[in-house]
Amino acid sequence: MASGGKKRRRIGVVVAVSAVLVVAGACAVAFASLNRPPEVNFPRIEAQPIERPLTPAQQLVVDADDPLACAVTFLGDGAPVDPMLQWQHALYAGLPIPAQDGRVFAGWYPTEADAAALSTAVRVNGADPVVCVDQQVELFAGWTTPEANAAENAKIPILMYHQFTTNPDGESGWLRGNYAYIGDFEAQMNHIATTGFYLPTWDELSAFIDGRLFLPAHSVIITDDDADQTWFDLAVPVIDKYKLLSTSFMITAYGQDPAPSIYVQRRSHTNDMHQAGENGKGRMVNWTAEEIAADMNASGDILGVRQVMAYPFGHYNDTAKQGVAMAGFEMARTIEPGYVTIGTDKLALPVVRIDYGMGLEALITRIG
Repeated sequence: MASGGKKRRRIGVVVAVSAVLVVAGACAVAFASLNRPPEVNFPRIEAQPIERPLTPAQQLVVDADDPLACAVTFLGDGAPVDPMLQWQHALYAGLPIPAQDGRVFAGWYPTEADAAALSTAVRVNGADPVVCVDQQVELFAGWTTPEANAAENAKIPILMYHQFTTNPDGESGWLRGNYAYIGDFEAQMNHIATTGFYLPTWDELSAFIDGRLFLPAHSVIITDDDADQTWFDLAVPVIDKYKLLSTSFMITAYGQDPAPSIYVQRRSHTNDMHQAGENGKGRMVNWTAEEIAADMNASGDILGVRQVMAYPFGHYNDTAKQGVAMAGFEMARTIEPGYVTIGTDKLALPVVRIDYGMGLEALITRIG
């Protein structure tokens, strides 16, 4: 009886203590709740990319929306501020020729070091295909002095070819001399391609004549008159093989073939003046300046370029020069022997004529 009462008392104490603990815990929770700051639901912040404006070169590529587009950025003293759009798998077109008082521009180069050294082997111009990385490329300006330009004493040969033959013995007839043996032509083009010649564009030649642009003495321009079928069939594959910039002077009334290669520039041999006039000489020296200008305008419109032409038969006079200039042509090529130098008459450019029988040694004698 006594032990049972003690047991009941112990149970009652345990229950009482438990109740106290429960009440104390509840009070603690309630107290904590009273002192807890109210919950605030902050909005989730998502990471956002930082918007950066496109560079002018990047914007040029975006606007072009073409995987072959290439933005060229010009760097160095006197370089244009704005980039220029070019096209991969084509040759550079219309690269700027900056001008500064007391200095002579010496071309564009792939690195600043090349520009400082005026490294002709890597100089970039319209004879070179456009090659880009991520649709962009940088070119650095090179400069020299008027004294250094004069000391170079460059004499630029303009080679003049006509027709071509696969016959080592040549062709017969009164035009025999016009036919270059294709084996000789190949040897000559190989020589030009492998011995460090620089191939100027016509706009570079014009600036060189003005004394505004430095051209190395080891330069040459390759041209063909008449755009004869043998030019397309025999010579152009050689031009392509060696990747040499050349010019085909076309009589546009007789043919308007598209350029057969990126390395062949189409230029005017007049529209329909490659025939005799009243006195037996070419129409170029029989017509008025206005008639000449009209013909040259027709040819320029067909080709989409003016810039330079070649006089038919080499016939020209002051009236012919006036008519050519009236049509917007800056330069004209004759058949008179010689070399282009600083100050040469732009409307009477001389040539180095290549005739049948003139092999590699003959070429080296004339152009180095």
